[in-house]
Amino acid sequence: MTRSPLVLAALASAAVPGLDPVSVEGVPTSAGGSFDIAFVTDQQERRWVIKAPVTHGAGAELEAVATLGPLLARRLELAMPLVRGSVTVPEGRAIVYLRLPGRPLDFRVLPPGGLASALGRALGHLHNIETAVFDEAGRPSYDAEAHRRRQLSELDRAAATGHVPTNLLTRWEQRLEDISLWRFAPTAVHGSFVGDNVLASFEDEDDGESGEVRGVLGWEESRVGDPADDFADLVRLASAAAVDDVLRAYAQSRVERPDGNLLARAHLAAEMTPMRTLLRALVGGAREVVDQAAASLRELDEQITVADEQRVLEAEMTSQPWSPAASPVPERDWDATQPHRMFPDQSATQAIGETLDRHGDEAGRLRPQEDAPAGRDEGLPRRPEDDQRSPTRPSD
Repeated sequence: MTRSPLVLAALASAAVPGLDPVSVEGVPTSAGGSFDIAFVTDQQERRWVIKAPVTHGAGAELEAVATLGPLLARRLELAMPLVRGSVTVPEGRAIVYLRLPGRPLDFRVLPPGGLASALGRALGHLHNIETAVFDEAGRPSYDAEAHRRRQLSELDRAAATGHVPTNLLTRWEQRLEDISLWRFAPTAVHGSFVGDNVLASFEDEDDGESGEVRGVLGWEESRVGDPADDFADLVRLASAAAVDDVLRAYAQSRVERPDGNLLARAHLAAEMTPMRTLLRALVGGAREVVDQAAASLRELDEQITVADEQRVLEAEMTSQPWSPAASPVPERDWDATQPHRMFPDQSATQAIGETLDRHGDEAGRLRPQEDAPAGRDEGLPRRPEDDQRSPTRPSD
């Protein structure tokens, strides 16, 4: 935080007439953050939020949000910050709004069931908003191809920093070059749909499934673009079961059916998040954040390499046909000095004729011919030359 909580309280009082601060609470922000934030309580026990930009870019974003708010509030079923006052600061304008009810979510412990479904419905409702509203507020708009090329440009910038492992650059470039993944209908996108920006209330504080989404903060990165971007933090942190419930409720809430590659692009966006953090930190000169992002990228590279090797090994084991050589059966030891019984053991055999005579009727086999010619043993099968003899032909 570059400004103290007392300075922020004074700015809030200047921005909103009649706001007399009684107490103020600073909100810790990460290194390289774009805003200074504080909660201010006035004499009427109203709780306010003051948000002051740290950079000129962040100041321009707050200006855009102040324009978007009134247009969006009439169409959004969820609560969102509505600017009640602003004051000029060197980086632009600081804004003040009433604090919204609810508490932030932690996607890492998001339970499957009711709350996950509520989150999916909230996202579906947000993505159903007409894109013209965002256009009117001057928010950026990207169709599928423009969005893909924009990410390729980010990839080139990241490669030039030397902080991104080559394996990750190759992996992401291959996915960005796969045109089949990038066929989607642009929608309204929040742009920073992380747990800290999603507010929920609970009927039972000890029951996570009793929660309901109440509001959404942090609209500074809102735009028209890929709906998969709003799922990046969810697929990165939440359990697979919770993500399934979110997606199911989301699909049921959407006016248009979500495309089949939404989840694949969400995973890609999640992988590329540290890279984007690195680029923003370099622009802002936050060296500590640059080092943290670079370390995260190296760790991600190691994880993906191990996972890829494991998948290749499993695929090879699955596709390889079985052979005796692959699973040899050990042979029994054979001692040549010990006597061995002949095979087959003649004492355990019997004439085939006896077997046929005894079981012929039961097994449907032929009984030996009783009138076999002389010179033939009874019980033996007839020879072809025997069949050539005719009862009417005189013997030789």
